[in-house]
Amino acid sequence: MNVIELQRVSVRFRERKIRSLKEAVIRWSKGRPRPDIFYGLRDVSLSIRQGEAIGIIGANGAGKSTLLRVAAGIIAPSDGVAIRRGTLAPVMELGTGFEAELSGRENIFFNGALLGVSRSYMRSRVEEIVDFSGLEQFIDAPLRTYSTGMVARLAFAVATAIEAETILLDEILAVGDAAFRRRCNDRIGRYVRSGATVVVVSHELNPLAGLCSRALWIGEGRIVADGPVREVIAAYCPRDESPSFASEPKR
Repeated sequence: MNVIELQRVSVRFRERKIRSLKEAVIRWSKGRPRPDIFYGLRDVSLSIRQGEAIGIIGANGAGKSTLLRVAAGIIAPSDGVAIRRGTLAPVMELGTGFEAELSGRENIFFNGALLGVSRSYMRSRVEEIVDFSGLEQFIDAPLRTYSTGMVARLAFAVATAIEAETILLDEILAVGDAAFRRRCNDRIGRYVRSGATVVVVSHELNPLAGLCSRALWIGEGRIVADGPVREVIAAYCPRDESPSFASEPKR
């Protein structure tokens, strides 16, 4: 069964509105009187099957995070159709689904509610979530005082505690210190082995190859390559920069 399907999906963004006469004159002098439209994704079609572990790679600005947000239902396609099946938990680097004025502890319950989990269930897991995130000292402070990495650590701890059928991860492999990254990799590996669907956006190619069996290379909003993870990584990297893979993907 396909848990995520994108059918000829495109996402268009418009530059911010012109805010002053000076800016309008400058744009006019450059031959750009109207705000530009640019594409985050262009005519992307793909299917992700239940139980797959997929890595998404590409340069900054290539469309990786846009693809993940469309898959999660955070961004609606400008064209095409996005289909999702089953329970899904997105973990975005900027903590999508959190409120800055709430404490970390309050955000655990808030985010759980957004993901469709009862308050009683979240109460039974809250100490585990706090412990895994490593944020014990800060958990009752407002989220606005957290760094981006701290928010991502909390988001990952929440999403993996509720055991969704599909988990979407954006750059989580680069969050925190080495010990936290190892715990993340171990938990993601457990998800993969349990048959859950895992989709990971990352620039960390070596751990990605150890976790995933399939990879998508995104470039300029399009799928450049889709196939076995090591083949796609080898095609993406210049030969002298290719990572030396430490181990086979854990299944």
